[in-house]
This record gives sequence, C-alpha cells and structure tokens, in this order.
Amino acid sequence: MKLSLFQRPGTVVFLDDDIDYLDMLGMVLPRQWHIRLFSRPNDCINYLQQEPPFWEADAWNQQQLVDHWRAGKPLIPQILAYWAKYSERWALSRVCVVDYSMPTMNGLDVLDELVDWPGSRMLLTGQADEQIAVSAFNRGLIDQFIAKQSADISHRLIDAVARLVAVPSARHAQIWRGTLTPEQNALLRVPSVNNELGEFVESRWIEYVVIGDPFGVLGIDSEGHVGWLQLETEAGLHDLSDIATAEGLDIDTVEDIRAGRKLVNLELRQALGRDLPVERHPAFSLGRNEKLLGALFTLPAQFCPAPANSYAQWLARQGQRTVLR
Repeated sequence: MKLSLFQRPGTVVFLDDDIDYLDMLGMVLPRQWHIRLFSRPNDCINYLQQEPPFWEADAWNQQQLVDHWRAGKPLIPQILAYWAKYSERWALSRVCVVDYSMPTMNGLDVLDELVDWPGSRMLLTGQADEQIAVSAFNRGLIDQFIAKQSADISHRLIDAVARLVAVPSARHAQIWRGTLTPEQNALLRVPSVNNELGEFVESRWIEYVVIGDPFGVLGIDSEGHVGWLQLETEAGLHDLSDIATAEGLDIDTVEDIRAGRKLVNLELRQALGRDLPVERHPAFSLGRNEKLLGALFTLPAQFCPAPANSYAQWLARQGQRTVLR
C-alpha cells in the first residue's frame, strides 16, 4: 500500500440506464462509500459539471493553510479547523462509473462532456463493446474498464473503484509536498518506508495528511477520532531531546529519546498548546534501514472536530441510496 501525502474519501457516481442494475449496486457496494446513482445521462453530466468550482475552492482552502504556515501559523490546528468546518469536502466525486451502451448517449460521449471534472473515469462494457473500451483506455480517455458480463462483476467493480479512489490527487500532493524538506521528501520516497507508512495509515484512518513541520501524519477515522503519527529522523531525535531538556523532562526520558526508544509529543504540544498533556510513547522503526522512527499519539476530544462533523455522521445524513430517475 503506497503512501499518499493527502488522502480522503469522496463520492462515487454511477450512470446506467438499467435501473434494476443500479438498485443492485446500491445494495452490494460497501456501506462506507457515498454513492450517487443516475439513470439519465444528462442528469449525471449536469451534476458533475457543477463540481469543478468546488474542487478549485477546496484546493484554494488547502493552499491557504500552507501559505499561513509559511507566515508562521502552525499547521496542525489549521488542519483540524479545516476538517471541522468543511464536511462537504466528502461530497466531491472521486470516480465516475458509466455504462457504455445506453439508448440516448453512449458512455464515452458522456465522459467527453466532463472536460473540467478532475475525477477518475471507468467504463462498463458489454462483450461487443470491449474493443472500444480498450481503445479508449489506450488513448487515456478512461482509467479503467470492466465487462458487465463478468461472473464476479460485483467484486471486480468494488476492487477497481477502491483502487481509483485511492489514487492521490497530484494537485493536493503538490500543495502538501511544499511543507516537506528535501530530506523528508526523499525519506518518504524510499519504497520500504513508503509501503510501511501506507499500510499503517490506511489501516487506521479514512483521511490523513503528511506534513513536514512537525514531521508526521495527522489522520482522522470515520468517527472523528484524530491521531498523530510523529516521525523522527536521527537528526530529529537530537532536536527533540533538546526540547525535552528545555521543557524540564527527566533525564531518563531524555536518554530514551536520544537512543530512539521513546518519542514524546512535545512538537504536537507546541502546535496545540500546553493544555495537551505530555505523553511518552514507545518508538518503532519504519523501513528496512531503521532511519525513520514513529510513535502514535491520540488527540483528546477537545482538539478533534465535533462528532456531528465526522464522516460517519455526514454519511448518515445523506439518506438512503436511491436511483435518480
């Protein structure tokens, strides 16, 4: 599992003129997905054509966080405020799955209308349409295609959509890469480090962002619980031990930090304020050469977005899955 610098869930859109097929999808697709089901091409096109300004606004909001950090404002409280304020970020569509063969408009013509929409595109085909789909894929018009007559279509569709949802946004990655030093960026590109970090964060959080100041990953689960994966290099251990000494921590803790046995949440405390208690957690290595250490800290509830703004609560407010006819 590769690590993205920025990841979050989003909406998956399906278009098919077969209403029974859409009803079936509504029943079998994972309940933690937010999906929109369309039976008419024009409705689907109109819906997705309205999204680009909201994508632009969201990218601008993220860039503002980084710009404010460059001006001296800590990143972590800004990200927490962004999560608390913009719950509709999950409504932005990440993937559009379109049936090729429809009576009024074929699937490729539908996707051609979505010039400015930035999401991933998937085509569902019949047996006679497969060569058309292969050609479209080779020309970069679609990101994936699946034959509807496949015996295991539900599992194949779920796996393919999940992979596309996990594809990182190049624009978002560029924004957050700006917070990393060249050394941090190089470390995260080491395959063993990248894969282990990716598996760690994907197993715990539905949304996360990697930042360089302080160095770590801020993540949030579907219920709104926030965690901080503190990352430290060998040089970072020296700096952290100096902070621990300045904060008056005991000599055993300072020695544990220098030896890489424990990490202390002092950088997180600097970002969030002294109301955050000092915690010492065992460090674990990431990657093959053990040049990067991590420790996981859980943020108290007062620093997290309100439960009503969690992904689970937002998803519950979206109502039942119904086909838009």
